[in-house]
Amino acid sequence: MAKTLVLAEKPSVGKELARVLGAGKGGEGYMEGPQYIVTWALGHLVTLADPEEYDAKYKTWDMETLPMLPEKRKLVVIKETSRQYRVVQGLLKRPDVGELVIATDAGREGELVARWILEKAGWRGKTKRLWISSQTDRAIREGFQNLRPAKDYDNLYRSAEARSQADWYVGLNVTRALTCRYGASLSAGRVQTPTLSLLVEREKEIRDFVPKEFYSVSAKTEAGFEALYRDGKGQSRMSDKAAAEALAARLKGKTARITALKKQVKQVPPPAAYDLTELQRDANKKYAYSAKETLNLIQSLYEHHKLLTYPRTDSRYISDDVVPTLPERLQAMRFGDYAPLVNKLLRSRPLQTKYLVNNAKVTDHHAILPTEEPADFRYLSGPEQNIYDLAARRYLAVLLPPFSYEEIELTLSCEGETLRAKGRRVLEEGWHAAYGSALPEDEEEEERSQNLPELRQGDVLRLRDVRLITGKTSPPARYTEAALLTAMEHPSATGADKKTLEETGGLGTPATRADIIEKLLSSFYAERSGKSLAPTSKGTQLVSLVPEELRSPLLTAKWENRLSAIAAGKESPESFIREMKDYAARLVTEVKAAQGQYRHDNATKERCPDCGQFLLAVTGKKGNKMLVCPDRTCGYRKSLSVVTNARCPNCHKKLELRGEGDKRMFVCVCGYREKLSDFEKRREDKGAGKRDVQKYMASQERGGGNTALADALRKWQEEQ
Repeated sequence: MAKTLVLAEKPSVGKELARVLGAGKGGEGYMEGPQYIVTWALGHLVTLADPEEYDAKYKTWDMETLPMLPEKRKLVVIKETSRQYRVVQGLLKRPDVGELVIATDAGREGELVARWILEKAGWRGKTKRLWISSQTDRAIREGFQNLRPAKDYDNLYRSAEARSQADWYVGLNVTRALTCRYGASLSAGRVQTPTLSLLVEREKEIRDFVPKEFYSVSAKTEAGFEALYRDGKGQSRMSDKAAAEALAARLKGKTARITALKKQVKQVPPPAAYDLTELQRDANKKYAYSAKETLNLIQSLYEHHKLLTYPRTDSRYISDDVVPTLPERLQAMRFGDYAPLVNKLLRSRPLQTKYLVNNAKVTDHHAILPTEEPADFRYLSGPEQNIYDLAARRYLAVLLPPFSYEEIELTLSCEGETLRAKGRRVLEEGWHAAYGSALPEDEEEEERSQNLPELRQGDVLRLRDVRLITGKTSPPARYTEAALLTAMEHPSATGADKKTLEETGGLGTPATRADIIEKLLSSFYAERSGKSLAPTSKGTQLVSLVPEELRSPLLTAKWENRLSAIAAGKESPESFIREMKDYAARLVTEVKAAQGQYRHDNATKERCPDCGQFLLAVTGKKGNKMLVCPDRTCGYRKSLSVVTNARCPNCHKKLELRGEGDKRMFVCVCGYREKLSDFEKRREDKGAGKRDVQKYMASQERGGGNTALADALRKWQEEQ
């Protein structure tokens, strides 16, 4: 009997699929049962080849070899995961495997993971696609009952591959050009660079901001509420302090008449359900979780605990076919603080779904919802509980009625001047019941809504307390991760550009934004300052050096438009790639002709003995310190210190080896110092030979020899 091979993206998902499918026999890198064999990737097992795979001349980073535009792309097996690739390749060649089911993540990149593995392994057999939005047992079983032909997703794969090749041609060429032109490890990408540009522009606004003092006049009436002075244009702020003081003195103790009293019933609909970006925003605001941290937590709740649906979605709605599952999802939340609202919703069926269902706004996956699996907080970490709570309360909120209130606005006249007060009376709590919090205020800071007594137009009230409020205008705040996610999703633009950005969802995708932020931090282009993000000197300089077009969010928006057209079968991927090659060549030409300069923050006063340039102080990943020449073609480096595995005899911390030749010495942070020769003798006395020590030292030096310049290509690959 022929068996079905199932290819998942991760071991955790693969093992869950195997359990549901009855594949309980374990093998190396797979699970097997009577009908199914389940195996998995480890993320990508196959990737685009590095430049040197196309031509040996690309091994050397040289401006003369740019641009690199190979005619046909090559796929290579990733060295670190080659063992699992061989497992998958072997299973694909088994004679008892009759068909394959692609069960990688249901999205553009998940399609790419599977298709490249299959192409590299030479699979030509029957292929189907599993497309599910949650990892519950029911969803898996139903998904396997409704498998679709893999060819239905061919255009999605073409779109993913076009994206990958475009990033290779543009990013890799520009990264090499920048690195060679400026003698520094500089990388650029279509999403990373405009995101970094947002941080740099905000920092410039803050630096150039000049604060100005302003004054407002507030009066407390004998009825207990406060009213704020407004000029003829409705403005409350005054720039003339003397005039503000005079006004306050003139109004003090006087009577004011209510000249207008306006009441209006208003409704605030519930917020839409969560997509990934919105959930990351709220988690950052409430719990200060980074976007990457939140994604990992949601992924755990999706894959391991099966409590939330597929997280990497950009939709905040569901389609009609999901509506029948809503009551069961509520039943699973019938515990703790959620129980009273859940019971209320289930009693008042049919459920109100007008704010949740919108077929036109559902893309590959619907909004993030709780699943029908009951949650047991005993098995969740504190952060996992927090993320589940956010998603659960948002799900309850979107099924509840609008928040309804009566807004009251008073206009008072005193001594020919106008004052205004606002109040609010709650009529129906509605979706606020899911949060137990008041409606967020959106008025100016000086004029918040307040409780007002029963009043009528024409009433006369004495102003008991009139005070002067002094303030200063504030510069724009630095981006928090929540604010940066918003800016990436909705970059500022006007006219046709704004429409393009809105249609494509801004910079990056919900699935990639967290990684982009982390790459900015790990590449030292940005740094955290408390809860805020700020560009470093390196990041600021990079933005000034990259071609202007690459800084604009419009570039990636246009790309996404084209990629969406490819996914819909409306555009040829070949024409898109040809344009990307031309674009990459043009960018390289711009970098070559640029006149800018890069200043190394880590430059020393010691010159390279080979080429005379000032050496750079570099710290390797293992803590080793060295001096390196900024010129890649020179390649000179001088070791200053290596963090070893040898332990200090006093405090047992790792010793640092400093110096060169016979002067090498072990040094500890506690103050302990020992010559290498004495260390070797001590090791020999304990049974370790001199050759062992030398071998150990050689391995230490080999492990710490990478400079920032040598890592430039690796960093760019990670960025993409």
